[in-house]
Amino acid sequence: MKARFSLGCALVAALVLAPVVTAQDRRDVRVSEEVADQVNRYTQFTVFDDISAAVEGGVVTVTGNVTMPYKKKDIEKRIAAIDGVREVRSTIEVLPVSTFDEDLRRRIARAIYGNPSFWSYASMARPSIHIIVKHGRVTLTGVVNSHVDRMLARSLATGFGELSVTNDLRTDEEVRTQRASIF
Repeated sequence: MKARFSLGCALVAALVLAPVVTAQDRRDVRVSEEVADQVNRYTQFTVFDDISAAVEGGVVTVTGNVTMPYKKKDIEKRIAAIDGVREVRSTIEVLPVSTFDEDLRRRIARAIYGNPSFWSYASMARPSIHIIVKHGRVTLTGVVNSHVDRMLARSLATGFGELSVTNDLRTDEEVRTQRASIF
């Protein structure tokens, strides 16, 4: 009798403490998927741009870096036009115009995507490794298949006169784990 009571209490506690998925939560998930789709379908979005977004209560908070001012405006307009978006809060930064930074971007992209280990990434319609360069400082963002790919990409991004390299690449497994913890 005692075991049943304890089990029953545990079940009730689990149900009470479990997160409640509301209709707004489902709308936010749908909106976030549409935001990702709109950014990925934007033809001017390249491996030299990086955008992240969070949705809460129909309010989309967009962050990241783009290489041209018109990209920032276009992305904000595309997101604002999505059904269910109440407001867009944007902190997208336009990277400074610099021939040094532009040359560095291209040399690093050639080194990474020209390496046989990354040919499968290069052949994607939207390659998943993004190269952000600001004042000679390089940040790698996006998703790779493994820790080895992450380390190799960082290694390939060095030796071009950059001031620093920050490796913010995540593996597929890390992305799946993060999504699972959200839901």
